[in-house]
Amino acid sequence: MQEATRTINQAMRQMGGKDAKYLTFTLAAEEYGIGILKIKEIIGMMPITTVPRTPDFIKGVINLRGKVIPVMDLRLRFGMEKNDYNDRTCIIVVEIAGRSGTFTMGIVVDSVSEVLSIKQDDIDKTPSFGTNVNTDYILGMAKVGRGVKILLDIDRVLTDQEVSQLSTQALSA
Repeated sequence: MQEATRTINQAMRQMGGKDAKYLTFTLAAEEYGIGILKIKEIIGMMPITTVPRTPDFIKGVINLRGKVIPVMDLRLRFGMEKNDYNDRTCIIVVEIAGRSGTFTMGIVVDSVSEVLSIKQDDIDKTPSFGTNVNTDYILGMAKVGRGVKILLDIDRVLTDQEVSQLSTQALSA
């Protein structure tokens, strides 16, 4: 958790203490955000080719303008109930950094909300939920109006082992 706080503070120092921009989206009734610099593009749902022997939260791969990229359903990754895709469901294409470099991945979300500028003072560290709950993938909790948006460190949503497995599968697909 202290590492996440350091990550936020380091990113904010690099930006000169200015507001950071986050793309916000929904999963179930919750609002999340990812740093805008991690976003490559947002696309509508498209046919996903399933890949055998992958975790349930990995939906498969898509052909994005000739490049095969893995797609993860963020709802399933977070242990939420499966949801039928609809016209608001979309894929956010992100750049994920792993030990062996970066790779492109799609994440399925219920809907995209907006891009928000969030001040460093409005971001609290992640509260402790006990020793058995891993929150390393949460950068912090952003206070926006009367609500809270969960800011994700997209590089840490998957383990290094999962990132390695997915990047290998994407290359061989």
